[in-house]
Amino acid sequence: MKILLVEDDVEISEMLRKFLGTEGFEVVAVYDGESACRKFYEEEYSLVLLDLMIPKMDGMEVMNVIRRNSTVPIIILSAKDTDSDKSLGLGLGADDYVTKPFSVTEVLARIKANIRRSTQYAAGAAREEQRITRGELVIDLNEFSVRKKGKKLELTAKEFEILKLLMQNPKKVYTKEQLYASVWKDAYLGDENAVNVHISRLRNKIEDNPRDPQYILTVWGIGYKLGETP
Repeated sequence: MKILLVEDDVEISEMLRKFLGTEGFEVVAVYDGESACRKFYEEEYSLVLLDLMIPKMDGMEVMNVIRRNSTVPIIILSAKDTDSDKSLGLGLGADDYVTKPFSVTEVLARIKANIRRSTQYAAGAAREEQRITRGELVIDLNEFSVRKKGKKLELTAKEFEILKLLMQNPKKVYTKEQLYASVWKDAYLGDENAVNVHISRLRNKIEDNPRDPQYILTVWGIGYKLGETP
């Protein structure tokens, strides 16, 4: 994992760089705010260690620049240890605050904790993006599963693909030709039976009352769309 270290005290910077290097981190050290901003956008980092009292641009300005486009964990290193300084730093987007003088083992523990939280959050967000919820239906694109009120529904591959298409595009009305082309990946030859049968079977599995569907609506003369479920 790569860390951007922004610290104008060369002795402190070298101490941290060497120690973190022995712990398996790649450390890119810079000594002023302008260099920090430039380096940050040249490469990807797992975390930023940021001193507040640095030349050219102070740490707060650097943090504002980083936070415009990134949620990378930022740990402030500062000799300012008042509650107001900590509150200001954390309020502007820092994830943690370490006051000087500090032990390198404390900094290491904070780095590992913040990277772990960031990684877990990113993984959770990625999983969340793979789930689509409409009313009581939840479709999981990773597991290729559909649940209603927590109960797993047994859908065929074609039924799953139809439901996925509609749930991913809730405001779009699909003609039977479009459904067939998207799900069967083949030219539509005017045979409505294949689409109608699969829609009917899907409704029997996901609707409370298939005769009065709430999820898959018929748009007469056009095709089908997802209902405006709560």
